[in-house]
Amino acid sequence: MTLKQLKYLVTVADTGNITEAAGKLFIAQPSLTSAIKDLENEYGIVIFNRSNRGIEITPEGEEFLGYARQILEQADLIEERYTGNTKGKVRFCVSSQHYSFAVEAFVELLKAHGGSKYEFHMRETQTYDIIEDVANLRSEIGVLYLNAFNETVIRKTLRDNGLIFEPLFRAKPHVFIGKDSPLSGKRSITLEDLKPYPRLSYEQGSHNSFYFSEEILSTVDCEKELIVRDRATLFNLLIGLNGYTICSGVINEELNGPNIIAKPLKVDDYMQIGYILPERIHPSYLTEEYIRFLKCRS
Repeated sequence: MTLKQLKYLVTVADTGNITEAAGKLFIAQPSLTSAIKDLENEYGIVIFNRSNRGIEITPEGEEFLGYARQILEQADLIEERYTGNTKGKVRFCVSSQHYSFAVEAFVELLKAHGGSKYEFHMRETQTYDIIEDVANLRSEIGVLYLNAFNETVIRKTLRDNGLIFEPLFRAKPHVFIGKDSPLSGKRSITLEDLKPYPRLSYEQGSHNSFYFSEEILSTVDCEKELIVRDRATLFNLLIGLNGYTICSGVINEELNGPNIIAKPLKVDDYMQIGYILPERIHPSYLTEEYIRFLKCRS
């Protein structure tokens, strides 16, 4: 295995096309194909499935690519540290549940370390996808929560994927509502208060078990349910329909606007919000910096 082979591999994965990748790398297509084949033979794996329609990354290829990208990023950091030469774009990826503080920390990281060329990914996504992203090294870090209801299942899933959970802070449940909601005048809100209004929650795809829900108390019966995929839609429906969503209560007016407010929810529960990392891989410098910004914001 060489750094050149890994660079070839990542370029093919990023372009999705052998011919295009060969052009970007200024090498002949047969040479590129041979280099990737040598890498597959060396480790006894299939990284790409090839067909008339092009290439498709295999599951074991996804895992190998995650390691390849980390190695190349570390090599670039060594080059920059000891020669002063910046090589290519700075790359970083976070997968998170829908938390404004995680976005704030991401913005601070980008301001501090983005440099002149970068490719940063902020993936607000489904809970199981967060776990898969970090396990397969598509993301360096994930942000999610545990509580008494989901902890056993989530921790087992993390262990099965070679991941660890590190706590950031413990939050009491709140509800997000519109500032003009009929409930906005209350100092705190009960589950009984919420019954007439639609409950908004984030879609969890094929892993829609209550244990992977982004909102606590997902098993509480509700007659009006709205399921969405993104934060903007959730907030628009929340305001337009006097809906609510159960959350940590951490909110940023600059990011979320002045029309959303948080009210304490009168329940005996909690959210232990934290981040997940691969157990056997030392965090990169950017990951450590992102964690530092997370701790400042949480």
